[in-house]
Amino acid sequence: MRYSRNRIYISEKEQQQLKEYKIFLAGCGIGSVIAECALRLGFENITIADSDNVELSNLNRQNYTDENIGTAKTESIKKRLLQINPDANITTHNLYLTESNIEQLLAGHNVAINALDFQGNAPFVFDELCQKNNIPALHPYNIGWAALLFIIMPTGAGLASISNEYTGFEKKAVSFFLNKMDNGQREWVEDVLTEYVNETVKQSPPQLSVASWLLGGLCAKILFQLATSKKIKKFPQYYFLTTE
Repeated sequence: MRYSRNRIYISEKEQQQLKEYKIFLAGCGIGSVIAECALRLGFENITIADSDNVELSNLNRQNYTDENIGTAKTESIKKRLLQINPDANITTHNLYLTESNIEQLLAGHNVAINALDFQGNAPFVFDELCQKNNIPALHPYNIGWAALLFIIMPTGAGLASISNEYTGFEKKAVSFFLNKMDNGQREWVEDVLTEYVNETVKQSPPQLSVASWLLGGLCAKILFQLATSKKIKKFPQYYFLTTE
């Protein structure tokens, strides 16, 4: 059987709960890795929305291959997921998420993953609509050698409590996290953040495959916790996995 090696860790009842649980994945950069890990665990209803095509620079950390370059990320990851489980219900939307289409796309889902780039206000609107529609939202962050995850719940605080300005938000989120973390792990993260802030050429944040795969496993576990009504840490609490 497909999930026979999940035994002991996941009961038959829980496996059925995963199969029926509906995930909405906004952004399939980091999301491409999360999607595969979730699918292999047993989540078979996944909707993915993204407007980007695969680029060469994605291949150091995202779930694509050289032959995918130039193709839509949504269609590339859908093809891969269906090669793993042809019976899975994988729905894709090759479009840019905006204030006008997010709520309709979210309808009918149990959980959402906000892996959108902070290039506009869409991530904030996404969270607001998730809360309005009683949908938990996972926020994964790739910090190179470590994975950071916030979970925004319908009745809790949102990311706007960090900042409601999308410009430079990733830096602000990491700084917010630094103020809460133990001194033993803080130094190397501070060093990376400082070097990134001081770069003279404006670039996207540096990211590694290590954190992408840590996030894949971490998000899959939290999705399991949510689908089976188990305890999770809610924002402003956080999850942090590191190899350091």
